[in-house]
Amino acid sequence: MAAQMRNSPADLDLTHAEYDEKSHGFCNSSDLDHTSTPITPSFDKLATKKLLQKLDLHLIPFLALIYLLCFLDRTNVGNARLFHMEKDLHMIGLDYNVALAILFPFYVAAEIPSNMMMKRFRPSVWLTIIMICWSIVMISMGFIQNFNGLLAARAALGFAEGGLFPGVSYFITMWYKRHECGLRIAFFFSAATAAGAFGGLVARGISEMDGVGGYAGWRWIFILEGVLTLCVGSCAYWVIKDYPSTAMFLTADEKVEVERRLIADNNSLSNDFDIKYVYQALCDWKIWVNCIMTVGIFTPLYSISLFLPTIIKQLGYSNNTAQLMTVPPYVVACLCTLAGNYFSDKMGQRGLFMIGFELIAIAGFLLLITNGIPHVQYAGTFLAAAGIFTLVPMIGAWNCNNIGGSLKRGVGIAMQVGIGNLGGVIASFVYQTKDQPRFVKGHAILIGLTTMSLVLTIFMTTYLRKENSRRDILLKQQNVTLDNYSEEMKIEQREKGDNAIFFRFTV
Repeated sequence: MAAQMRNSPADLDLTHAEYDEKSHGFCNSSDLDHTSTPITPSFDKLATKKLLQKLDLHLIPFLALIYLLCFLDRTNVGNARLFHMEKDLHMIGLDYNVALAILFPFYVAAEIPSNMMMKRFRPSVWLTIIMICWSIVMISMGFIQNFNGLLAARAALGFAEGGLFPGVSYFITMWYKRHECGLRIAFFFSAATAAGAFGGLVARGISEMDGVGGYAGWRWIFILEGVLTLCVGSCAYWVIKDYPSTAMFLTADEKVEVERRLIADNNSLSNDFDIKYVYQALCDWKIWVNCIMTVGIFTPLYSISLFLPTIIKQLGYSNNTAQLMTVPPYVVACLCTLAGNYFSDKMGQRGLFMIGFELIAIAGFLLLITNGIPHVQYAGTFLAAAGIFTLVPMIGAWNCNNIGGSLKRGVGIAMQVGIGNLGGVIASFVYQTKDQPRFVKGHAILIGLTTMSLVLTIFMTTYLRKENSRRDILLKQQNVTLDNYSEEMKIEQREKGDNAIFFRFTV
């Protein structure tokens, strides 16, 4: 196949067995035969830039839209709380916190199986199923009558939504080189910050429907936002582009170039669907450290997303004003997410940028915990949101960059996002009613968790630099460099993934 590509783009046979979804199970561009001779580059820098812009235009906006809806539907319970949901459902004590927490175990349980299904089926089919399922659950939340109904609906929502973030993160690696993924994941994840801003505005507007049709305003928040997701999900099958080899918006030349870039970036590592690569991921200590770091980042993420309206209300503002005042911190967080990840991609650095934004987040929580002046505390929400939201796509990209092999990467991404989302369980109990209005205990917990991630980030940055140097020395001892490391030598280690001596970690 590689030889066919090298001879002429017109010779590209899209009916070849390697593109047959039924026989191959996974029509991924990186599933091509990487053991063949490398394809000669045919695009110059300008043409490559135009190609990437074309991919971005056709792929990222819709992915961002569906994640905006996902995050909006997952966290709109925080907005609904301000419109008497707890009173109507006869909730007391920690009932609200329990309702938040129950989503996450089911969310986590869905993630690894979901990414394996992404490996077996087309993204357009699997992501459409996910969207339709969670939209139906969201609509049903508008008709619950008691606390038990809320628990059941939140559990179902977690299971339905669980596969989206790791699935889309994995999907992006099917189209872009490793060091191009960070910015794309940031564009995709920036929808979460938009959901925070958008959710506050929409909730404020929908609340005016209180009493329409005999339903409370908080019910209409769930119903209308669920209907919106259902409408978008109904179109997803036709909008999501599965793989470069089947993308109708690419010319034959562009398909060849996308395949060539992915093959070159993959360094001839295996892309077979073999259970041993699942075990490799489960036994890789670096992925587990990354998972712990992610818990330390996702816990503040969900704490902000679920409780920001409550925190701002406790600064002395009315319900409606608090809803509107959640918007500016999310706007700043969105801009920081895009800018931070753009420069991280551009410089090929992850660790140093993560350290910087972890320090910004800690500074924000310190303003919240050490000062009782509302305006200063409100400024703290800007720093906390800007730091935490920027870190989420950055740590996701770092994990993707440093896992070799397609299936191991898919499982590793699901492990990271799955275990990281257990932070949502912690987040559900960080801010408790008994601690208002200052929530000192909650802010202290988030400072501690973010600091834990900071320490582990420093450790991993140092370790990965030393490991890259160690591998350079080993190659030098063999009188070999990365530039003259032959394809035959790479093929011998193709099953070792990121343990192959020619693999270099992103630091």
